[in-house]
Amino acid sequence: MNGWIILDKPVGLGSTQAVGAVKRVCREAGLGKAKVGHGGTLDPLASGVLPIALGEATKLCGRMLDASKTYDFTVRFGMETAGLDAEGEVVATSDVRPTLAEIDAVLPRFTGPIEQVPPAYSAIKIDGERAYDRARKGEAVEMKARGVTVYSLRHAGLDPASIAAGAEWTPDQVRGDEGGEDRLESITLTAHVSKGTYIRSLARDIARAVGSVGHVTMLRRTKAGPFTLERAISLDKLNAFGQGAAQSEIILPLEAGLVDIPALDLSPEAAGAIRQGRVWTGVSTHDGLYWGRDAENRPVALIEALAGTLKVVRGFNL
Repeated sequence: MNGWIILDKPVGLGSTQAVGAVKRVCREAGLGKAKVGHGGTLDPLASGVLPIALGEATKLCGRMLDASKTYDFTVRFGMETAGLDAEGEVVATSDVRPTLAEIDAVLPRFTGPIEQVPPAYSAIKIDGERAYDRARKGEAVEMKARGVTVYSLRHAGLDPASIAAGAEWTPDQVRGDEGGEDRLESITLTAHVSKGTYIRSLARDIARAVGSVGHVTMLRRTKAGPFTLERAISLDKLNAFGQGAAQSEIILPLEAGLVDIPALDLSPEAAGAIRQGRVWTGVSTHDGLYWGRDAENRPVALIEALAGTLKVVRGFNL
């Protein structure tokens, strides 16, 4: 049993709990004790794509952690909370509500390489202890700014093609003011970001940039690496697997996590050498990272090609 379960994680379930649920369901399905890991933590208050690796696919969890991710999130203006989410204690308030034009004016400042300060309630370790553990004990937690990349940031539900075609967008909640301009109580955005990006920090900084404060009230991951919501299953469907649902409806093959890497067909001799961890020479291909497959299309290893030589990055025992 080697492959992926892409869970549409519900709000309230932690990533570690999700892994535990998969282990339990695999036992119920008669698959025995499975090696299971996840491809990127998703906060309990967030929902959406959580890739869970089984068996040999767990060797790809590191790649999945490094992969870019896409989120939909709602920023509520007027209150900033300690955790920058809907459950935290209110630490700042503001009567300022931005217009859509004011938000549009600041979004380019948060696109591309940026510096952001992670939330105090985060899993980052400070002197060997999680920041959120220190924050919960009432300690003053000083978080250092870190560099991340926001590849795109736009209004949710409005893709670039729609914008180019002149489509109109309606904000989530508005209230009129004396000047006749609509002021936003909240807005939902879509962000495609690099690893290490905190959406809660992004929301905080956007709110401050328009002269207000804010926090995240909704956070949903729509893509992680190559995996999207279209391939994700609900917790109910996962539980049905333990009651006899077909494995093919639940588990994606290991190579589903490799679709963003070109495949390289290996001769039987090359496949045998690669399986033994040996370097293979005399290959005519471009330099770069590949996943090698044998004559039966089974993944053999992640391999790096350099000057006609193939070197194993990570082997699969299939």
